[in-house]
Amino acid sequence: MIPYNSDFTDSDLDPAQADPWPLPERADDPDLPPLPRTEQRSLFDPAGWLAAQGALAPELAAAAFAVGRLDELAAAMGQGMATRLALIEVEAMLWAAGTPVPQEDIGRERMAARAGADLDAMALARWAVRRLEGQGGLADLRGFLGLHRAEAPGLDDALTLRPAGEGFDAAASEFGAAMAQAGALHPIARGAYARLVWRLAGLSPVEDVVEGAVWAGRAMAERCGALSFLPMGAAGRRVWTRGGPPEVRLAAHLRAVTEGAEAARLWLIRLRDWALRAKSATARIKGDSAARIIEALLRHPLALTATIETEAGISRDTAERLLARMQIMGLVREVTGTRRFRIWGAELSAR
Repeated sequence: MIPYNSDFTDSDLDPAQADPWPLPERADDPDLPPLPRTEQRSLFDPAGWLAAQGALAPELAAAAFAVGRLDELAAAMGQGMATRLALIEVEAMLWAAGTPVPQEDIGRERMAARAGADLDAMALARWAVRRLEGQGGLADLRGFLGLHRAEAPGLDDALTLRPAGEGFDAAASEFGAAMAQAGALHPIARGAYARLVWRLAGLSPVEDVVEGAVWAGRAMAERCGALSFLPMGAAGRRVWTRGGPPEVRLAAHLRAVTEGAEAARLWLIRLRDWALRAKSATARIKGDSAARIIEALLRHPLALTATIETEAGISRDTAERLLARMQIMGLVREVTGTRRFRIWGAELSAR
């Protein structure tokens, strides 16, 4: 039998060797006597993280370089890049959380188009995309999490399983104090520390992956000019639920940041190349309406015909006619399959 380890998941076990009996109740179950917290609370101490950061200086430099290149490209490409990257990031986060939702479904649902996905996952996705786009201050954790309704002091929220009232305020203060002590950490390294402290402070339900990762992603972009968060994408799945001592966590985190930034940069280059290819393919179309549509689809991962009409400054008939023509040319795609309230996006699969 494989010994229990927090890094293992059910998918890591051979069904033929899996233990037919469930594991004991979690150690942090409120109905069980409290267990010593010394080992976990020692992870609040930033000294070990500073030592790990020093030992991983080359890896930190590589991560910062990759982030800088991505930030420069995002700035050059202009408005809309944060939303595109946020959709990719939230898709990866939901996958890590065990509630996979395709980014296209998230984008459609944000425009009230039917996607047929899990409603709770969609609500979390909407929140996460808005926060990764830059909404909500990091200092006000209650506002960041959207906890604005009145709460009974001392009672846990039965729906979210997080502390409420004074209990949440105490957890937020503990988190804030721990982050203040880690001010000497580089913002990128501080992201790994923040995810751990967020979890130990109990700001989110025990099983939650997304909320702490979103806060950390925003905080890591502190020194960026165009990026509102640092994307890790698929590489983040290796670290959002990872355990281990500071040096292990930080090494994996820096690799994920480097890989995520490089993957995001390549994706933006692909998008930029699509725009150049589309403008070249439509150059013979009279006027500049096609070029305006391409610019609108650069700013929006998905857009209603009415949105494209407004942003391109053209008539509805012109928008519909050119979009249909560009669809035949393999430059754009329609994702709803309906005749009304059609939603369009760039056809990046075309070569």
